[in-house]
Amino acid sequence: MFRLLHKISSLVLLTAACLAITSCGEYVKVQKSNDPDYKLDYARRAFSEGKFQQAATILKDCVTQFKGTDKAEESLYLLAMSYYENKDYLNSGAYFQTYYNRYPKGKYTELARFLCGYGYFLDSPEAQLDQSGTVKAIEELQAFLDYYPRSEKVALAQHAIFELQDKLTLKELLNAQLYYNLGNYMGNNYESAVIVARNAIKNYPYSKYKEELEMLILKARYQEANMSVDERKAERFGEVIDEYYSFINNYPDSPNRKEADNIFKIASRYVRD
Repeated sequence: MFRLLHKISSLVLLTAACLAITSCGEYVKVQKSNDPDYKLDYARRAFSEGKFQQAATILKDCVTQFKGTDKAEESLYLLAMSYYENKDYLNSGAYFQTYYNRYPKGKYTELARFLCGYGYFLDSPEAQLDQSGTVKAIEELQAFLDYYPRSEKVALAQHAIFELQDKLTLKELLNAQLYYNLGNYMGNNYESAVIVARNAIKNYPYSKYKEELEMLILKARYQEANMSVDERKAERFGEVIDEYYSFINNYPDSPNRKEADNIFKIASRYVRD
């Protein structure tokens, strides 16, 4: 029984190895071929089998060879899709853009516009990093919504935009927090924290980080007032109280309410004086 199982296992491995060699051999043959139809047929099969890198390599030749023919459109779109499925969203985005610019009313234009933006969304970096890719994703997805407001993918595009905007807001929150932590080091960084936070609220008024931004403004104003000269304390603590009322009106049940109330109590002493 053991020998039989061993023979079966060896046969399976041998068959798999032969198929791999055959497949690899055909790929090399296709690369050397000057027949664009043969190449496109292989690329289609490679794509359906999940060999996206192979498909992309062959399709680059197809796009050039089929230029000006009725197969150029399919080749270009399939090239973009091969990169997309291979999770190479920068290259897929570039080819999707080439596609919808070259074929503004093409067979795949709607999906190309969506996947261009959605690929950039999937490739968007962490909030601590450069967010130029995030901005690009928002621009592409918003353009998709402008062109296809009734598409079945509208909800998905909108959700992606909201997530991307939240990431940009978080980036600004982190910047404002950094200024806050620097305090009075080499200047009034509390004021810088307030400016960054206010701009973030203005640009992204519906962000889930809005409460944190408003609380940071209150804390920055408090620190700024607390460290100011005696002649300015009453005025600046008055600004703190204004920020406090704004905050509790917007978030009466905030988990930061206790800290905000404590700030208000201290500020009120200076204003009374």
